[in-house]
Amino acid sequence: MTRIGLISDVHGNLFALEKVLAELAREEVDGLVCLGDVAAGPQPREALARVCELGCPVVMGNWDSWFFERPQPPDDEIGRILHEISAFWADQLTDGDRETLRGFVPQLELPLEGGERALCFHGSPRSYNDFIFATTPDAELGAMLGVERLPLMIGGHTHLQLVRRYEHTLFVNPGSVGLPFSDWWPDRVLIAPRAEYGVLVHEDGHLRIDLRRTSYDVDSLLRVALESGMPHARWWVDCWTAESPSKVYN
Repeated sequence: MTRIGLISDVHGNLFALEKVLAELAREEVDGLVCLGDVAAGPQPREALARVCELGCPVVMGNWDSWFFERPQPPDDEIGRILHEISAFWADQLTDGDRETLRGFVPQLELPLEGGERALCFHGSPRSYNDFIFATTPDAELGAMLGVERLPLMIGGHTHLQLVRRYEHTLFVNPGSVGLPFSDWWPDRVLIAPRAEYGVLVHEDGHLRIDLRRTSYDVDSLLRVALESGMPHARWWVDCWTAESPSKVYN
């Protein structure tokens, strides 16, 4: 039997990451794969260092790339806010941290039992910026997944858990460890007060994907954000407290 932990989109949230890792340790998984976007959050260096300690393969995410190839600010308001916040987080990193991010791989093949394989990436095999949703039209999804598909393909990026069948391929998104969404912009941003991850189990030709959700100390994370000096900290915290009101931020 092979048991693989799947984590993605940690986004500089060490509190959530530690809770997920503790649960995976009790599961006694055989391995772990990180699907990218590790450092973009209130604890960028801490989260990056913790993932590096794990010694697991890490896929390059769009925000990982952002930290050493910083794009121009977007035109929309939310995009501009996120750009300014992320620039603050990026400035916390050392040159060594950025070299670590450069070492993340574009995608990787995950060996399973019986010679089976799964392909792991961030957005899609085509680009870490691709979004795969439950509502993505089949034609668009097929273009993203490419012609040479494996039976199991695993990605992140959307911060939304998903299992979707497309032709002979099963696509899985374990959600976001550090920044799971409960609603999608451009209308608004709501962040769910939980951590998400997955466990892949392959035994005797049988494949099982468990999508997990767990609680952690969200209040401590939001205090770190407010005390960090990052721009738009109040806006960022309000994206959480709109979903889960907390008296400590009044």
